[in-house]
Amino acid sequence: MSRFYEIEPTIENYWRAIVLFGRNTASYKFALANSLYDLYENKNTLITLDELAVPFASHLCDHLKKHPKQIAGNKSQFLNQLKNYNDGKIGKDVMLNQTVKLGFNNVIDAFHNVHGAEIGSRFFIDERKTNGGIRLTDDFYKLGELFQFHNLQQETEARWNLVESAWENNISRNLMLVEYEDKNKMLFGVNSIRRTTITSARSALNGYQKGRCFYCYKEISTIPGTQDLADVDHFFPHKLKMCDNNKPIDGVANLVLSCQECNRGVNGKFDRLPTTELLERLFTRNEYLITSHHPLRETLIAQTGMKVSKRQGYLQEAYNCASIYLGSFGKDKWYAKPQGMSIF
Repeated sequence: MSRFYEIEPTIENYWRAIVLFGRNTASYKFALANSLYDLYENKNTLITLDELAVPFASHLCDHLKKHPKQIAGNKSQFLNQLKNYNDGKIGKDVMLNQTVKLGFNNVIDAFHNVHGAEIGSRFFIDERKTNGGIRLTDDFYKLGELFQFHNLQQETEARWNLVESAWENNISRNLMLVEYEDKNKMLFGVNSIRRTTITSARSALNGYQKGRCFYCYKEISTIPGTQDLADVDHFFPHKLKMCDNNKPIDGVANLVLSCQECNRGVNGKFDRLPTTELLERLFTRNEYLITSHHPLRETLIAQTGMKVSKRQGYLQEAYNCASIYLGSFGKDKWYAKPQGMSIF
């Protein structure tokens, strides 16, 4: 969905487009993104494949310990080598040699491609043939200077966790719904067999809001302990359950990230119903998720409808129900004063 970053073509949103909307046939893209985060402090622009292999293999090995399936298919000679290392069957030097030989065959070429086209900014240049590695660009170092840089790291890990959970649960044939647990602000997967914790709700949702409050567009953080830590807010308040028990109040379709002021400040939303303009915004945010290669796509479709018209009708029905139940039909709708630029 290129519209995501064409609205506000910044390096931050180009990076998010790679992580959130790129194809997921293997988890190598996430490992490469995490490796680049690790190498930011190095300040060496040229990263040889030998140097890149160390963090790249490390991130993959760590994830393989918890989630053995790191590819949409069934076979990978490279992943088998990493599994052999984790099992103590080969040493570190052999594993790193195999990483250099097998690990970067496709991911370096494909990293900057989203929906069949290259994004408008490059974060590294492929110099494998001339200098034996990749060269980090000025845009990558500019990315590291941004307020959202640490949020981006958490978003990448959250996206990786969701994707591998989908593969592990064979989501194409055995749908895993993703729901929210308010106590610890986590998303968990539910299928017919088990319920498993997946990842932080803040990190999973932040990228699709581009690091801004859903309501007022102020920059927010997903890092616990920070002053601007986002609240996970229910667009339709919990009271809607009294109107209709079938509404998935804790479903992803109803969750947004809000600054603390909008959620529970002096003029905060609390249990009030937002305006129809914000309802439209919720629909747009959900469509971002549905049009991405993401397990949340399946969850949202299951909760709100297969077709666009069905999803619009679902939200309108919930809005009408909430308006009547909350006594706010045609009046007392809540809105926030903008604190930044609307970016979708």
